[in-house]
Amino acid sequence: MRLDIQRTPMRPATTYRLAGVLNAGQGLVAKGEIDGGGTEYSAMNVLRVDQVVMRKLTAWEGPITVVPAEFDGFVVSNEFPTFTLGPELVPAWMRHVCRSPRLWAEMKNRVSGTVQRRKRLNPEQLLQIELPIPPREVQARIVEILDAVDDQITALDSEANTARKLLHGVLAEHFATVKGERRRIVDLCSHVVGGVWGNPEGEGEVDRLALGPRIYAPGTSDFVTDGSPVRSFTSKQAGTRTVQEQDIILERSGGSPEQPVGRVVIAGSDLEPCVPTDFQRLIRVDPQKVSPRYVFWRLRHDWASGLTYSYSRRTTGITNLSVKEYIAREVPLPALEEQTGLTESAEAVDALVATLRTEAVRLRQARAGLLAGLLDRTIDIKSAELEG
Repeated sequence: MRLDIQRTPMRPATTYRLAGVLNAGQGLVAKGEIDGGGTEYSAMNVLRVDQVVMRKLTAWEGPITVVPAEFDGFVVSNEFPTFTLGPELVPAWMRHVCRSPRLWAEMKNRVSGTVQRRKRLNPEQLLQIELPIPPREVQARIVEILDAVDDQITALDSEANTARKLLHGVLAEHFATVKGERRRIVDLCSHVVGGVWGNPEGEGEVDRLALGPRIYAPGTSDFVTDGSPVRSFTSKQAGTRTVQEQDIILERSGGSPEQPVGRVVIAGSDLEPCVPTDFQRLIRVDPQKVSPRYVFWRLRHDWASGLTYSYSRRTTGITNLSVKEYIAREVPLPALEEQTGLTESAEAVDALVATLRTEAVRLRQARAGLLAGLLDRTIDIKSAELEG
């Protein structure tokens, strides 16, 4: 391909559609309209369909893609050079190449500059990258295979989103209409304790896994301890904080303007010994008073519906949940049979969401391996067709 930039002057009282390039070859994003007289640029680059466009700044993040028809005519700053493909390249094939970690690694290896976040990749450096280019007919078959995988991933994501909305609807309807004796959440608990960060491994009396924010990964109500560091605690600290099955771990610090603080997970069985850290609270529900998983779904829905915003305080750029106030509120408790019915319905849908997302992750991993193999020719097109 070759560098091929079309510039357009910025004229006052003229509207231009602005675009940005997403990382990891994920395509373009519309960034609204601008008036030519309201920008510091005297001219900007014009995007043309089937061209390659990249962002020079932070190029190691893979901000490169092929311009689709719907972005034809959009403008970008001179930080985004454009390239026209040669006759050997099928645009749709190049679109998949732009999503290849191998290409991003090659881009990263060629960036220049001294400050990490200001390092750039110049057009000439991009054009130095060499990749194997199969014949056009083979490129076309690769596109068919990868597009089919992408369609399946999109379908799984769509189904998971539909199931997630169904779950939200089930919970919203239940908690909006439920009747029963009103009880404070804290009075339903046998144990509420704050987390602690501890000391480096081996320096205390007891070593435990220290739970981090990864336990709140989307797609599941249970948490896993993968990636949690080992820290040291006193026997007293560990004794009151070691997580037991059906303990709820409440996030008390974190969040963002787009994501409220107050996420929750509930412990399953066979966990390695672990403790919450100091941005969390351990809540142990008394099963003689209420189903622990019913309380979990109550708190989970409160967070998902944005209720925790009302109990949040933002200081020094960090959002904190007023846990004492949050769990002091009263909630209606239905009969145990109704609690069980809600829990079973919610967890059936939740399990479906988790299954769909796991399958989508598996397909993404298979797709990445397939693309890498096709690019370095460790997989030929016939074997790829058989795998597809």
